[in-house]
Amino acid sequence: MTSESSFRPIAGAAILADEAARPYDRCWLVVDDQDCWLDAGRAPALAELEISMRFGYLAIRAPGMLRLDVPLDVIEDDDSVERTARIGGHEVRVVDEGELASAWFSQWLGQPSRLVKVHPAAGQVAWPA
Repeated sequence: MTSESSFRPIAGAAILADEAARPYDRCWLVVDDQDCWLDAGRAPALAELEISMRFGYLAIRAPGMLRLDVPLDVIEDDDSVERTARIGGHEVRVVDEGELASAWFSQWLGQPSRLVKVHPAAGQVAWPA
């Protein structure tokens, strides 16, 4: 659980202690090749990420990796990038962040992975405790 001033822009990943991150708390998640959410229990390396917000981007760093910048407020209107992710037994509508992000997370985690963003029309996500 996050405190009032700590947020997880990527669900299950490192905490960002920045009040500006509040609107982005758990906006993104990483899924495996079966579109199931990878939390820190299934992918411990997520906790090692360094996450910051800069110039309209979510900046993601990891040791030995180039920085990955993901636009904060881009809403994709291309239906081809929509997917359904499974989070704690529930299906959630998400938007795929693309091949570069997929390659980055797959390399970092050592398994096929995709970075996805909860679709703005998905409604409230029932995150497991």
